[in-house]
Amino acid sequence: MRRAADAVLPVVAACDLDRTLVYSRKAARLGLPDGTHEELVRDLACVEIYESEPLSYVTQAAHRTVEALARTGALVPATTRTRAQYERIMLPGPQAPYAVTANGGFLLVDGVADQAWTDRVTRVLAESSHPFAEVEGYMASVFKPEWTSKLRSAEGLFCYAVVRRQHLPEGFVDEVADWARAHGWRASLQGRKLYVVPDELRKGAAVAEVARRTDAHTVVAAGDSLLDAEMLESATRAIRPAHGELHDVGWTTPGLTVTGAAGAAAGEEIASWLLAQVTEGAAG
Repeated sequence: MRRAADAVLPVVAACDLDRTLVYSRKAARLGLPDGTHEELVRDLACVEIYESEPLSYVTQAAHRTVEALARTGALVPATTRTRAQYERIMLPGPQAPYAVTANGGFLLVDGVADQAWTDRVTRVLAESSHPFAEVEGYMASVFKPEWTSKLRSAEGLFCYAVVRRQHLPEGFVDEVADWARAHGWRASLQGRKLYVVPDELRKGAAVAEVARRTDAHTVVAAGDSLLDAEMLESATRAIRPAHGELHDVGWTTPGLTVTGAAGAAAGEEIASWLLAQVTEGAAG
């Protein structure tokens, strides 16, 4: 296994997980015409099991590509998942020397949280955002049972609600986003989850730290949500799928590629694009 201490890389490939690289069965079908579901299901490889049930998938071709990408040591999973949620993901190939979890809250080095990074995040959030407890209390007061399945806190860093989108009151998401913005936080709706995250809790900052430690001259990145936007903007080149929060608002940035497909097929394109970028960067 390649260890982080041994990693000197020309290119770092930072990749969001959910709805970018890995997909639920429902999300895997995004963009597909009716009648093609069964063909897709036969092509999926499971990469996450939760409570004894398969939960997340990639296509078979993406599975092979991700394994090749992992073997370069350049892949940096960058996710909003907590550490425990991230550890459920079974990507093929060796363990990534570096991974970013909790939207930048933790930098995992050979699977272990880097204490210096954790201390830095704690200090920055204390200086820049209203306290976590205040946000947690706000969410408990405004997310009603009529449209909320669960309220969760993520390692004391941010909050999210699992919602029934069809029952959300008109304008509710905008109201939450406005409140968050006024308190140094931001909101992001991804599938059934509405996240409220501190402004300065950013994947891109953690990815930049990985690039610094590995002497990488190029960072390529992939993501689908507003929480990924800063990471994509700060990358040398970036890719996003033709679905999701960024796609819905037509988001773009210089050097951005958009996949031709949506759903799990977009994840397959993204894996291939990342591997090509890493291979070309290593050759250069």
